[in-house]
Amino acid sequence: MTSTTSAGAQPARSLIPARMDRLPWARFHWMVVVGLGVSWILDGIEIQLVSASGFKDSLGMSSEDVGFTGTIYLIGQVVGALVFGRLTDRWGRKKLFITTLAIYLVGSGVAGLAFAPWFLYLWRFVAGLGIGGEYTAINSAIDEMIPSKYRGRVDIAVNGTYWAGAMLGALGSFVLLNHSVLPENVGWRVAFFIGPLLGLVIIFLRRHIPESPRWMLVHGQAEAAERIVDEIEASVRHEGAALPPVDEERAMAVEPEKAVPFARLVEVFFKIYPSRTFLGLTMMITQSFLYNAIFFTYALVLQNFYGLDASSAALYFFPFAIGNLLGPLLLGPLFDTIGRRRMIFGTYALAGAILLASAYLFKIGALTAGTHTAFWCASFFFASAGASSAYLTVSEIFPLEVRGQAISYFFAVGQVVGALGPIIFGHLVGDGTARDPLCWGYVVGAVVMVFGGIVALVFGVDAEGRGLEDVTDPLFRRGKAAAQPT
Repeated sequence: MTSTTSAGAQPARSLIPARMDRLPWARFHWMVVVGLGVSWILDGIEIQLVSASGFKDSLGMSSEDVGFTGTIYLIGQVVGALVFGRLTDRWGRKKLFITTLAIYLVGSGVAGLAFAPWFLYLWRFVAGLGIGGEYTAINSAIDEMIPSKYRGRVDIAVNGTYWAGAMLGALGSFVLLNHSVLPENVGWRVAFFIGPLLGLVIIFLRRHIPESPRWMLVHGQAEAAERIVDEIEASVRHEGAALPPVDEERAMAVEPEKAVPFARLVEVFFKIYPSRTFLGLTMMITQSFLYNAIFFTYALVLQNFYGLDASSAALYFFPFAIGNLLGPLLLGPLFDTIGRRRMIFGTYALAGAILLASAYLFKIGALTAGTHTAFWCASFFFASAGASSAYLTVSEIFPLEVRGQAISYFFAVGQVVGALGPIIFGHLVGDGTARDPLCWGYVVGAVVMVFGGIVALVFGVDAEGRGLEDVTDPLFRRGKAAAQPT
């Protein structure tokens, strides 16, 4: 079906991308989704564990100390993304999605044994390193192994499962931090083992997930990549599915290359694809700013403006999280049918419009805790799908050889800028006596999201249903004209 050369310096002509994209949905794809998609569930669990702050009194920590526990975890995520993003492009997707999960398991588990704040900070940073690395390796692997017909909905749904993890973490904390169930100094420690226990099960499943054949093709492992695709096709046929013909015109020759110099990486981002870089940065920054601003201050709003106590405010998290989870699951398929640009614009713009309406109603005092939460649910039903599409977009609009690094750099920038959101909005919430400052904060957040949607509509790439190599040529592809700079 394909002709290849031995691993080495010679170009390899292959139909591997075309063969992967023509596959019908099969058990193999479910294994990839379940085995790799758990990363976002783990991240959601981790964020909720810190938010619950059950360790505060046991370790003698102040509120500022608890806040720093969350900050050090986010710093670990950024560092992990930057370090492991480059390694996933050099060493392979599988080595990294095994390694990063193992790092997370150790970091989160040991954090549950903390006896002092500094010990907790150290291991929360390590857990963050693992999850940050997961973002780069997992997004790369999923997009490279899922058929083009399903790539959008799968990537968006997987990213959206963060909120399933957040609900699991909140529920676990609610039960385990109940002092009538477990002693105060025990419950929060047990809670820290929820993620590692889930991860231990998944790490065994990941051992059966192969390396990305696409990555292998551009790293001088063409023959091994062919064998993996042969095995996948054989398993699909064993399930009784018929394989459609391969599009021979999609055959491509790639000259193997071990690594991309940093200078070449800069050229890719700022010379070859400057508008795509602008698109990716805009999407990552806008969604991160809005999410962090609302998510990390919603409890303060409920308490300071609507008079809820901390326990009651925590219950409002669940409908908020459900809206965030349903958005990617229900809207994801439309990104493959209606298309990337139109759906990104629609989700970003609708999220902003609903937030803008809630800002006005909040200003005039027309909302209750319940109705305000309903507006948040509606806004983030769309915003969650849009935010998930940001990771999909960055992953598929840059060359295969730098995919992991592209995700890591854009994720890092988004996280750093997004970290300003809670600081700004926390100040705007104040003591709950003045509504105007927070109202204008909501207006700014809405405008930011609408701007992100407009940028996607103008500069977005119609990647739906197209193979990754058709969206963006590999840097070392031969026998076809290079993609036009954009």
